[in-house]
Amino acid sequence: MLLDEALARRTVMGSTMAPAVMLRPDQVVNDRPAGTPRLPSMAMAPTTDWNPILRGEFEKPYWTDLMAFVAAERAAGEVYPPAGEVFAALHLTAFTEVKVVILGQDPYHGPRQAHGLCFSVNPGVAVPPSLGNIFKELDADLGISPNASGDLRPWARQGVLLLNTTLTVRAHQPASHQGKGWERFTDEVIRALGNRAEHVVFLLWGAHARKKKALLDRRRHTIIESAHPSPLSAHRGFFGSRPFSAANAALEGAGLGPIDWRLAPS
Repeated sequence: MLLDEALARRTVMGSTMAPAVMLRPDQVVNDRPAGTPRLPSMAMAPTTDWNPILRGEFEKPYWTDLMAFVAAERAAGEVYPPAGEVFAALHLTAFTEVKVVILGQDPYHGPRQAHGLCFSVNPGVAVPPSLGNIFKELDADLGISPNASGDLRPWARQGVLLLNTTLTVRAHQPASHQGKGWERFTDEVIRALGNRAEHVVFLLWGAHARKKKALLDRRRHTIIESAHPSPLSAHRGFFGSRPFSAANAALEGAGLGPIDWRLAPS
């Protein structure tokens, strides 16, 4: 079962498909229901244990409307990230392996930047200002020098869920896909982690992320809050907050291994 196959209700060759069933890659092509147009080819993502947790969302009316909206947006122009990377955060960090959650708002809206992980950019892309400030605080906190690459996938593979609360955006138009339904979906992700018995550290940076603490149980998990790392607010409480050492201290206090926040030199 693949989350990317939940990108349903596409318009293919002028025909609107019904919401896609969560099928294996071979079933999508070879065993599609009679009369259903063939899906365009796409890169298939690995199986993820998030599917049984989130599958119920795909049956709700808001999901059909959201997928129709995203499909129409892609038909009309450029949307980021590419369709195959929309759920990259969930594919890279399994539900059972989440140790830390970092919440962003919506994807970067410039070419080649967004690849499905909040604050992260593709290799070879210039480090955006907010991520640059994250690297500055990482250096001040743990003495880890800023990296030339803004690719944060090494964090994701260790159990750091890098989740935007809105998963797509129209090119060059920030916040253009907010309020369309993504927040309901990602709230369910956050809620599922909040209900998990195993300890999780939530790093909530900025007012938007801090609102999500209403979905969490402080008695069960650690919530670390500060200002957003944006250049507009980093000096109002992000710098000096030492979130990386605080997260590792909380993990070790819960009997879990710390995150190695170093990124490979590039």
